[in-house]
Amino acid sequence: MKTLRQCVEEALATKTAIGHFNISNLEGFWAVVRAAQDITVKVGRDIPVIIGVSEGERDFVGVAQVRALVDSVNATKAYPPIFLNADHTYSFDRVKEVIDDGYDSAIFDGTQMSFDENIATTKKCVEYAHAKNPNIILEAELGFIGKSSEVHDTIPAGVSFGDSALTTVDQAKAFITATGADMLAPAIGNMHGLLKNMPKPALNIGRISEISQALGIPLVLHGGSGDSESDLVAAISAGIAIIHINTELRVAYRNALRLSLQDNPDEVAPYRYLKPAVQAMQAVVEKKLAIFNKL
Repeated sequence: MKTLRQCVEEALATKTAIGHFNISNLEGFWAVVRAAQDITVKVGRDIPVIIGVSEGERDFVGVAQVRALVDSVNATKAYPPIFLNADHTYSFDRVKEVIDDGYDSAIFDGTQMSFDENIATTKKCVEYAHAKNPNIILEAELGFIGKSSEVHDTIPAGVSFGDSALTTVDQAKAFITATGADMLAPAIGNMHGLLKNMPKPALNIGRISEISQALGIPLVLHGGSGDSESDLVAAISAGIAIIHINTELRVAYRNALRLSLQDNPDEVAPYRYLKPAVQAMQAVVEKKLAIFNKL
């Protein structure tokens, strides 16, 4: 099986993007895996995906348990490559935890630290990851875009879309030079979560292109839920190689489960009333994978 590093390099070269989908339970896991399998069968070539688990999601599912789930699927060789990423990790110790457990990648999120503190801790994480296994990808973040994958009434505190809030080319170059991070998730007009009564602001495609050309490494779009298809396609063409989707999956799961329980009030078998929730999430993943892979 190819490594995640190889798949990311191929995505960057072909101007496609690998879908990164967060999960919180077994239903989410199978929704992502089955969607990747169905798309792979339809197009006749492997469509790799990344399963993401944030600190909170890892604590709920189990750090080692989700690793075992991914390993068990890959061992069958019946599915396209399924990779595992430790999403939004806020300390060196927790980055070390997932690297030691064999995750394919990890993200250190120092966006609420000072620039110098973010550099220092990111560099420490990068050095540990590369010493442990050169195939492990260590991603860094630069620029605050919020923290919660939820449906917001208003733009979250601390999030701004003005030019002064975006990651600059000079900041990105200095940061990557100092840390050696493999990938960067910059602030480029994106935000985590969805907005309840309004569309999300457009991404700054020009800034993505400028940073991509200056760094020459894969860029990652966080907070991809709710972004327009045209923005996602343009972002990929500009240098985005991985796109994170979480909130749209959570909303699909909740809405389908609510309806399933309403329609079947006497059902007590979880595998029956949870099935529509899995199917709803799978539909979201398949739609995004089609966009990301120009299908």
